[in-house]
Amino acid sequence: MTTFPTLLIIDMQNCMASPDAGPRNNPQAETNIASLLAAWREHQGTVVHVRHISRNPSSGFAPGQPGAAFQPAFAPRAGEHVVEKNVPDAFINTGLERWLRVRGIADLVITGVSTNISVEDSARSAGNLGFRTTVVADASFAFATRDHAGARRTADEVHAMSLANLDGEYAAIVDTGDVLAGLRHGAAA
Repeated sequence: MTTFPTLLIIDMQNCMASPDAGPRNNPQAETNIASLLAAWREHQGTVVHVRHISRNPSSGFAPGQPGAAFQPAFAPRAGEHVVEKNVPDAFINTGLERWLRVRGIADLVITGVSTNISVEDSARSAGNLGFRTTVVADASFAFATRDHAGARRTADEVHAMSLANLDGEYAAIVDTGDVLAGLRHGAAA
């Protein structure tokens, strides 16, 4: 049984770095994700990169589009697992659960984008499937959007609500510093 958690980096693709994606929060998220990735690599921890591949040929996430490629800072290295998904949830129709179970992985640390969509969906499934799940709040980000009633919600509001939806029921919510301190003391999350 693997005791070191697996780092799951969700949808850090070129599309998400485009100004066309809209107003977002956590401008330091990429720096924090890079710090976590460097720490995992230093400790030879398991890293899973999740990439969204759209079924819509006009999407920036469509196969072969520059937007679908990983951002260079988050490009997988040899030996790091890549999961391609067509829906927000990294566990749906991807084989991710089986891949983790075969390796005895029970603990996940989730980062990436967007907090209220792919991060939240994947963390909910992970929690429901019995994985001990941690979401790193300052290593994920969301975009501004309108709510169901039509009110404009800032990216900070969207992010905070999504984390509140997850906290305790599906995942522990922590910051990058907490995770890195845990690594220094022998427990990652």
